[in-house]
Amino acid sequence: MNFKKIVTSIVILILILGLHSCAIEKYIPEDERLYTGASIKIETDSTVKNVENLKIVLEEALRPEPNKKFLGMYPGLHYYYKVQQDSTPGFLNKWFNKQIGEPPVYQSDVKPYEIEEILINRLENRGFFYSRANSEFVEDENKKRASAIYTVKVPTPYTMEQYQLDTISSPLYQAVAQSVAGTKFTKGMRFDLSNLKLERERIDSDLKKKGYYNFNPGFLIFEADTNQYDNKKFDLFLTLKKDVPVQSKIPYEIKKLNVYADYNVQDSTEVSSLRFNGKNYIDPNNFFKQKYLDPFITLEEGQRYDPETSKNTARRLSGIGAYKFVNIQYTEIPSEATDSLGQLEASIFLSPLNKRAIRAELQAVTKSNNFAGPGLALTYTNRNLFRGGEVLNIIGNVGYEVQAGGGGGSTGKTSIELGLKGEIIFPRVIFPVKIDTDFFKYSIPKTKTSLGVDYLSRSELYTLLSATAQFGYVWRANRYVTHEIIPISVNYTKLSNTTDAFETILNENPFLRRSFDQQFISGLNYSFTYNGMVDTQKTHQFFLNATLDVAGNSISLLGKEETPGAPKTFLGLEYAQYAKADMDIRYHFNFGKEQKIATRLFAGYGYAYGNSDVVPFVKQYYSGGPYSVRAFRIRSLGPGTVSNEFDDQGTVFDRTGNIRLEGNIEYRFPIFGFVKGALFADAGNIWNSKETDTYEGASKFSSNFISELGMGAGFGVRVDIQGFVIRFDLAAPFHDPGEPEGERFNFKADEPVLNFAIGYPF
Repeated sequence: MNFKKIVTSIVILILILGLHSCAIEKYIPEDERLYTGASIKIETDSTVKNVENLKIVLEEALRPEPNKKFLGMYPGLHYYYKVQQDSTPGFLNKWFNKQIGEPPVYQSDVKPYEIEEILINRLENRGFFYSRANSEFVEDENKKRASAIYTVKVPTPYTMEQYQLDTISSPLYQAVAQSVAGTKFTKGMRFDLSNLKLERERIDSDLKKKGYYNFNPGFLIFEADTNQYDNKKFDLFLTLKKDVPVQSKIPYEIKKLNVYADYNVQDSTEVSSLRFNGKNYIDPNNFFKQKYLDPFITLEEGQRYDPETSKNTARRLSGIGAYKFVNIQYTEIPSEATDSLGQLEASIFLSPLNKRAIRAELQAVTKSNNFAGPGLALTYTNRNLFRGGEVLNIIGNVGYEVQAGGGGGSTGKTSIELGLKGEIIFPRVIFPVKIDTDFFKYSIPKTKTSLGVDYLSRSELYTLLSATAQFGYVWRANRYVTHEIIPISVNYTKLSNTTDAFETILNENPFLRRSFDQQFISGLNYSFTYNGMVDTQKTHQFFLNATLDVAGNSISLLGKEETPGAPKTFLGLEYAQYAKADMDIRYHFNFGKEQKIATRLFAGYGYAYGNSDVVPFVKQYYSGGPYSVRAFRIRSLGPGTVSNEFDDQGTVFDRTGNIRLEGNIEYRFPIFGFVKGALFADAGNIWNSKETDTYEGASKFSSNFISELGMGAGFGVRVDIQGFVIRFDLAAPFHDPGEPEGERFNFKADEPVLNFAIGYPF
């Protein structure tokens, strides 16, 4: 694949689009001019603040939108004209018109007097009463273009002197008064209609939390009084509209609470219920044990209506993993209502997912050292295993890989991988001591247990058998924060059937041999995640994941030193002791339509101590690949300034280290439909904190680490269909730390790396 040819083709395509889009004047009717947009000129006195912000607000009212330009040209307009006015537009013109074509916007489409009225209205809504607006066109007869200029004269705005609540009947008055006491309205605040609407919605939200089920913000009305002032000040009064229904002025409480634990919409026949902990459970098939379902429900009989409590219950029930739909409905009980309190019947309808499911995934796998091949993963799921919301997953996978060429010479031609993992997720805390779940307001923690075994056979090299067992907890503290703690994590690996070729590799690389020696890993893992990406509409989005992995401390109390000076063992197995911490920080800046700048910074460090002088091989870092520095293949970057010559010698297993630093930046933009594009640059590497005999200091981390970063850039195409992303990234290195100093900066456009992956890189 020739990177230069691809770039040249893209440039030629842009030039073709540009040359064609320059020639649109001949299509514009004789009595028309192409509308190129409008600008706003604001004339104010010295008392008006934040004029630039006001200008942005007014510019949003400008209509119509002019035709889109690209590098000063109108490609969309050109192809629209070609298809509409040419008798034989051709296939390519039709295709471009379908993708980017748009009809022309002429001067005659602009209604300046209507825009002037809208501008004045927006100014008055923001307290600038008695504003004036006028407009004029700027015409270019040679290019047949026209633009508009709107001039607005903005006077001193009206400001609030005092804000108070007018007379309202009890008990509503006391509830509204409490809410008004917490207002953000202050003396001197400029009149703003949008702020008044927000204040009504805030008060309505406060009232809903106090049980006012039938209230809505439209019942509140603001009245401004300027009669007492002659200097553009006003008093603001809040009151109720006339003829507000009586049931809207009283709070409601839950009189009856029903839980349909196995609800089927097609069969809603009423059946007998079981009373448990103040709730009526309707579950004729005994689908879910009441004692396990009840802690997820925060609604109670005798409780005031509160939509937040209702949402909290729905969220907690949805998080169990056994239900497809959670629907909470309220019904008024008229016969129970009084002049000061209403009654509600709350019904929770829970529609289960299919109890059993099988999922198959056919994978195309590419790995380091040019290994590639097919893979098959089968997952069997049993939901609500013991009628307490437990989820059983049994995952089996098989993969076959072949080395297509490249480093490694004649060794490792094929690889067979087999794996089997079973996990049970309990939607509750399993702990020797009873834990009060009321502490977890947002969601109840889940207990996760898993047991897995993997078998890897790499021909002419070795066989690796590994087993893993884990027990831990995961819970969401709020909408953004997730905690995961695994107090019991055991990993056992056994290297066997090593060939003479692989023994030679280990003898040449003592560092690698030591990382394989310690077969037993027992420790604790903790992960903290803050995910601000859930707010998809925000301009600034943040993500943080921090993990801590500590192994060997508790088991060292039982370790034995069988040989003086040698590492201790447990049950005859040498165990590892290390601490590993890393942090992944991401920031997304959203601007324009479907455009964003995405950045990522990763830093990780592993420290071996006590029974270990090397972090185990499976716990070390590597760099390069579709989720890392994309201009380098997986595990091919580093450590430090290690040259690629090592790969030519067959040592394909040594591209690891206990220190990792990476940074990425990417500009993402739409192309057409569900096809997106990206321009990106990556930098990163791995290092060792200690010198190794194998690399003679080339891999050790030092103060010169910036000059040892591998750097690359490229562009990508992504197919994004409702969140499912297929990604192709083409990148080439421009700084290779494996090259001698003075030769590292070299944009190797003729040696690109094509990355195929599922999902965005960060």
